[in-house]
Amino acid sequence: MQTPIKKEIVDTLIAQLGIQDFAKATIREVKQVAAMAEQQSGVEYIKMEMGIPGLPAAKVGVDAQIKALQNGIASQYPDIQGYPELKRQASRFVKAFIGIDIAPEGCVPVVGSMQGAFASFLTCSQADKKKDTVLFIDPGFPVQKMQLQVQGVSYETFDVYDYRGERLGPKLESYLEKGNICAIIYSNPNNPSWVCLTEDELRTIGTLATKYDTIIIEDLAYFAMDFRQDLSTPFQPPYQPTVGRYTDNYLLLISGSKAFSYAGERIGVVCISDKLFHRHYPDLAARYEGLPFGLVFSTRMLYALSSGTSHSAQYAMAELFRAACDGEYNFRDDIKVYGERAHKLKEIFLRHGFYVVYDKDLDQPIADGFYFTIGYPGMNSGELARELMYYGVSAICLITTGSHQEGLRVCTSFIRDHQYEQLDKRMAIFAQNNPR
Repeated sequence: MQTPIKKEIVDTLIAQLGIQDFAKATIREVKQVAAMAEQQSGVEYIKMEMGIPGLPAAKVGVDAQIKALQNGIASQYPDIQGYPELKRQASRFVKAFIGIDIAPEGCVPVVGSMQGAFASFLTCSQADKKKDTVLFIDPGFPVQKMQLQVQGVSYETFDVYDYRGERLGPKLESYLEKGNICAIIYSNPNNPSWVCLTEDELRTIGTLATKYDTIIIEDLAYFAMDFRQDLSTPFQPPYQPTVGRYTDNYLLLISGSKAFSYAGERIGVVCISDKLFHRHYPDLAARYEGLPFGLVFSTRMLYALSSGTSHSAQYAMAELFRAACDGEYNFRDDIKVYGERAHKLKEIFLRHGFYVVYDKDLDQPIADGFYFTIGYPGMNSGELARELMYYGVSAICLITTGSHQEGLRVCTSFIRDHQYEQLDKRMAIFAQNNPR
C-alpha cells in the first residue's frame, strides 16, 4: 500500500540536509525533516522525537513568579548561593519526597539541570588530578556527553541493557578499579529507556562509589515519574529511589522542567550531600584558595558560568517545593498523563508487530512514562526511523543516546488525543508493507 507521505519527499529532504546516516541524525535534524515533510505533504506528523514538556506550567509557580516580578525582584542580582527560601524549601522537598537529609546550604539553584550537570562535571573532574574521566551508565542524555566534549573531559560508557541486577556491580568495578573515574552519571527514571534502577542496584552503585571514592551525579529529571507507584505523598514512603541512601559521595540534579512543566524558565536545583559539600580536595583547594567542594561548585563554577540563576524563577521553584511539601499541590496529578499516553501508544505499536526494546526492570514490566523504546523485527535503527518518516511518525534512534540496541526512543509529550487513531491506521499500513 502507498505510504501516507511520499518517500521521495522524505528522501529528498534528508539528502538536502546532508544527513548521511539517519541512525545518527540528531533530535534537531529529525525534527527539521518532520516539519518540512509535514509542510510539503500537508500530512500531520505524529511527533515523538523531542523530549519537551507538553503540559501547561504549574500555576502555583507562575503565580509566585509574577508576584516576585511585580514586587521588583528583576532589578536585583540573585545571591550566587541562591534565594534562601528556595534553599530551605529544596531541603524540605528532598526530605519529603526522597526521604534523605540535605542541609539547605547544599541545595544550590542552577539554570536548569543542564547547567547543573555542566558545573558538576567541571567540579568533579578537577577534584583529583588522577581522576579525569566520567563514566556514563547508558543510555542517557546525549547533550551531557557534548558538555564533556566542550570541557575537554574524557568519558567512558556502557549500555546497562545487559548489566542489570547482580551483573551491574562487576561491570562498574571493571571501570572503577582503573582509578581514573571521577564521577558516574545516570538518570533515574532513565532517558530514553525509562528503566528504573532498583534499590539493590542503587546500593551497589553507592557502595562502589564509597569504595573507590567516586562521586555519583544522579539526574532526577523525571522526578517521581515511575508511575507504577505513587511517590507523591510528602514525608511518607514510598520515596523516590536514590543512591543517597547508600553513599555520601553524591549530587542530585532536580529539575523544574518535567515534574513541574517549568522548562521555559530554566530552573533546577543541585543538591549536594552534606559530607561532599564540606569536603576539601587538595587539588581543588590548591586551585581555588582552599575552598571546599560545595563552595567551589557555587562561588567558582556557577559564578563563572552565569553569575546566578534567574531571580524570579527561584521564587517560583521555592513556592512549587513548598506547596508540594505542604500537601497543597500534587505535582503527580498534573504529569501522570504521560504514563497514560505511553500505555495507549505501546498498545498500538505492539498490536502492529513492534516490540519494546527496554521492556523490563529485572522481572517487572517497565513503567509507562515520558519515554519508551520500540523496535521492529528485521529492521535496524536507521531503517526503522527512516521508514516511519514515510508514515508521518518521527522518533530518534537509540544509538544517539549511547544504547547498543536497535530501536527508537518514543516521547509521549506532544501526543494529542486525535493522534491515537491516526497512529493506529498508519501502523496498520506499515505492518502490511513490512511483513515480519
